[in-house]
Amino acid sequence: MDSSASYGVILVTVPSVEEAEAMANALVEAQLAACVSLLPIHSIYRWKGELHKEQEWQLLIKTDLSQFSTLVVKIRELHSYEVPEIIALPIVEGSQPYLQWISQQLRS
Repeated sequence: MDSSASYGVILVTVPSVEEAEAMANALVEAQLAACVSLLPIHSIYRWKGELHKEQEWQLLIKTDLSQFSTLVVKIRELHSYEVPEIIALPIVEGSQPYLQWISQQLRS
C-alpha cells in the first residue's frame, strides 16, 4: 500500500442518474476514482435568491486526495451545473485491505 496516500471521499451532486453514471464511469475509467457510489437525494437550497427543492444524485467518489485538483478539472468538464458541489472529506481510518485496493485502482 502507498504509505503517502491521503484517502478521501469527494462529494458531488448532479441533477440526474444519467449524468451521475456518466461522471462515475469517466472518473473510474480515467483511474481518478477507485469507486463511485450513487445515491438518490432530496436537496433544499437557495440559488440566485430563490429556494429550490430538487431530486438529485449524490456521487461518493473514493480516491487518493492527491488526485483532487485533477478530479476537479474532470468534474467541471463533465458537470452541467454552473457551480457544482465538489467537497473532499478525508478518510480518517479505514480497513487496510480496502485502502490498499483504492491505491491499486488509481493512476500513480
